[in-house]
Amino acid sequence: MVAALRAHARGLYCAQAAVELLIGHQKWLCRNDFVGRFVRVVPDPAGDGVLAVVGWRAAVRAVVAGRLSCSDSEAYVLRIAASIAEGVPVDLGVCLSSLDERNIGLVTGAVRVAAGRVAAGARGRGERR
Repeated sequence: MVAALRAHARGLYCAQAAVELLIGHQKWLCRNDFVGRFVRVVPDPAGDGVLAVVGWRAAVRAVVAGRLSCSDSEAYVLRIAASIAEGVPVDLGVCLSSLDERNIGLVTGAVRVAAGRVAAGARGRGERR
């Protein structure tokens, strides 16, 4: 799943950042209710295996409507990732003030990847694009 998500996001800074945030968070991709409903696996048109695509907007709508239960911090990480990936509106003031140090680090890394300041997966190692 992780490789398929990365393959779909490859070359798109914001998509890479959102996917890496989801991977680093280590919660959503372990949940069958999330993966089964909001991650679609499709054949790679280049014939190199499969790609995985997150339905960001639908996932956030489900969280907001209470159809996808989660903790506040899980919801905030998902909403931030969706905002980075597809511009889904998010109140950063509320989200960021509620995250712990680990999740703040993940979000900070995602912002740097989205801005093209560091390669996806290189956060913390000082590797620049």
